[in-house]
Amino acid sequence: MSSFDFGLWFSALPVLLFAATITWLVSLPLRNVSIVDALWSLMLFAAGVIYALGADPRAPRFALVLWPLAIWAARLSFYITVRSIGKGEDRRYQAIRARNQPRFALKSLFLVFWLQAALAWIISLPLLGAFSSLEPVGILDYLGLALWMVGFAFETLGDWQLARFKRNPANADAVMASGLWRHTRHPNYFGEFCLWWGFALVAVSAGAWWCVAGPALLTVLLLRLARGNRRPLYADYVLKTNAFFPGPTRK
Repeated sequence: MSSFDFGLWFSALPVLLFAATITWLVSLPLRNVSIVDALWSLMLFAAGVIYALGADPRAPRFALVLWPLAIWAARLSFYITVRSIGKGEDRRYQAIRARNQPRFALKSLFLVFWLQAALAWIISLPLLGAFSSLEPVGILDYLGLALWMVGFAFETLGDWQLARFKRNPANADAVMASGLWRHTRHPNYFGEFCLWWGFALVAVSAGAWWCVAGPALLTVLLLRLARGNRRPLYADYVLKTNAFFPGPTRK
């Protein structure tokens, strides 16, 4: 069993809050808090780097975690940034803005940016756990890496399929119901779920059972987000397609 280094974990929080504050300042003249989404994966990568720098240099899981983490963070941040160019503020944040007037510009610092930083800090626990002991790499680590690969494939392929679907003007009012989206209404959320439980398996292999609080919180958040229903044609899609975990289409 590995020990929980609260001091090392806490050392990441000011960095994440600082990054969130700088991004908030950038959002003010843009009147667009959606830019926080591109920061999400980068904050988690920053936390992982901080934990790696503060850990015993003999810890055997640095490459096993940091390379997949860097690949995931770079891809997701780039994808969200490109997707958002010229689109303005996302409708989710427009609704938050409308509910929190007046002075949303100030409130968004803690309602959006600091909240994201705090969530990233908690969800990063598997990264702390993976570097917390000198336990040799074993079968559970490779199972975790395999689960991470499944998650990365779901997230990447799902995003690509949806982006290609939306590029067709004929699909402006349609619902994506093919490819991975035929089997789950949220392949990107399911991918994120697998990614972080994969990191958790690596951390548990290191003896850090306490790390499961991070992906457990993420799972609760993802399941709540998966209940969204916005478009008129979406109701039929909901009846036929699993909300989160992939499965066969229902008749």
